[in-house]
Amino acid sequence: MTAPVDLHIHSEKSSDGDLPSFIIIQLAKEYGLRAISIADHDTVDAYPDAILQGNEVGVEIIPNIEVTTLFDNREFHLLLPFVDWKSPALSELVDEVAARRVQEAQERVEKLRNLGFEITWEEISRAAGPHPPLGVTIAQYLLRKSEMSGDPSLKKYSKKRNKDFAPYLFYRDYFMEGKPAFVSRRNISIFKVLEAVPKTGAVPVLAHPGAYFQQVKKEDVIRLKEKGLGGIEVYTSYHDRSQTDLYNKIAEDLQLVPTAGSDFHGAIKPHIPFGFLNNGGYWIVEELKKRRP
Repeated sequence: MTAPVDLHIHSEKSSDGDLPSFIIIQLAKEYGLRAISIADHDTVDAYPDAILQGNEVGVEIIPNIEVTTLFDNREFHLLLPFVDWKSPALSELVDEVAARRVQEAQERVEKLRNLGFEITWEEISRAAGPHPPLGVTIAQYLLRKSEMSGDPSLKKYSKKRNKDFAPYLFYRDYFMEGKPAFVSRRNISIFKVLEAVPKTGAVPVLAHPGAYFQQVKKEDVIRLKEKGLGGIEVYTSYHDRSQTDLYNKIAEDLQLVPTAGSDFHGAIKPHIPFGFLNNGGYWIVEELKKRRP
């Protein structure tokens, strides 16, 4: 059974996505999805084309973006469904986020170079295109390059049991706090984003709270709701059954909209097939609409 809605999908406009929006929308039509959101990392470059493509095939496209933020020295991802992608307030946020991410990525590459990896900022920048490269983007490029060079230090990531998750395993081994290529976070404060959100027309939704790099507690969500949080992603590829139950209960207790989003990326996350969610429905969209500023 497929989900009637999926409010967290990445396109080729993300530095770690690979499908153009028109293919994603065709897939949504084939899978019977009533509404989807293309929520690329720190960019709204998929719009307005995605809106027009959705209109052509009868799939509702809800403008969205996934903003990388900082909360108590943890990386929290914030979704902004119904965002006005032409908003000056959003443009200011995106520009600041991009500058911070470039600085962070450059420092990561330099750390990897000091560890002996054959990698340069120029090649990473080219591979990422116009958008700042994420940690997993850097990992993906380096691992792809190592397959050609046969770097023995990266051999474990090419093993069959690790291949599907290789960029994320590399991230944990090198970029997490305490690891050899860790750099201090440069992300924008989540509170600064929440303060600006009303000017963008969006409803802020906390993405995949149970993700290994977030591990969100109820106390965290209470603080964020006080600053304007409207929803929390409950049904997602990151959550097992117990996490889904936990965050659904938190959403109920705090009167937040529990949303559904696969976090589909394509090749970089082959373990997340398109249209696999079987929770949620169009009622989520209707509830989010009620909370628009």
